[in-house]
Amino acid sequence: MNVLTEIDRVFQLEIETLIKVRKTLNGSYSEAVELLFTCTGKVVVSGAGKSGLIAQKIAATMVSTGTPAVSLHPGDAMHGDVGVIRNEDVVLAISKSGETEELLNLLPHLKRAKVPVISITASSGSTLARGSKIALYTPVDAEACPLNLAPTSSTTAALVVGDALAVALMKMRGFQPEQFALLHPGGQLGKRLTMTVADIMRSGENNPVVIVNGTVHDMLFEITGKLSGAVSVVDDSGQLLGLVTDHDIRGVLEQGKDLFSLNISDIMNNSPTYIRSEEMATEALDLMENRESPFMVLPVLEKQSNIVVGIIHLHDLVSKGL
Repeated sequence: MNVLTEIDRVFQLEIETLIKVRKTLNGSYSEAVELLFTCTGKVVVSGAGKSGLIAQKIAATMVSTGTPAVSLHPGDAMHGDVGVIRNEDVVLAISKSGETEELLNLLPHLKRAKVPVISITASSGSTLARGSKIALYTPVDAEACPLNLAPTSSTTAALVVGDALAVALMKMRGFQPEQFALLHPGGQLGKRLTMTVADIMRSGENNPVVIVNGTVHDMLFEITGKLSGAVSVVDDSGQLLGLVTDHDIRGVLEQGKDLFSLNISDIMNNSPTYIRSEEMATEALDLMENRESPFMVLPVLEKQSNIVVGIIHLHDLVSKGL
């Protein structure tokens, strides 16, 4: 067997299945999306076997794109979990044959509860299709499995239909990146859209600060002891007066000056770039990187004052995946 030839065969069969399913698009899909959109409860996605796994993925996609949804195994439903389905819900049932016993056993309960069913099936004349308010037909000539047994082409078709429903709903809801970020706080997009400077900055005991009339020894202790590469210089009330970085210290030494004979004010940059604690972390990243000479640290000031409340380091932003 030529491995690449076999893989290409699977690709071709599943692509052909999707093309055929695409040709069956009709008003049923519009009706299904409208029913899901106007649902005041949640979408309960159900299927057995491999279709059950597809149901889990479709439900997860809907949830992450603004449509409340859960996946429910029809077997578990008949042993108590059917209680998760409420009158205001819509059930999305997946079965290639449309004759999956566990799903069919669920239909009478759904009918009594007046819960509408949308089915995804490759058999338009099946019991499931006939028992559904809306049936989405996904014709499958053959599974990609050489025995034509293992669900492959059929599960791909069901998955793509589920994705299409979720994306259509997403657009109808006007779902925006900011909403996506709130549902994905651990992902890079979520972090970029929700993390503020205050969430990342080094504050409290980890914030390197020195009084302007302190000693150079104090300054060096803050820089080295807190592994920051810089120290904010403040007055007695904590307001920012300047910033001293490793680069500033190297500059003094390269000039052959005696570091300890100087005052902190002689060494510091008295007009440093800073950022406010409530600003987005991405703003700090842009300030550091988008300049002719990028720098590594920014003093952080509290909202509407010049009081130093922290420092933010480029490494901190990178470590957070920004």
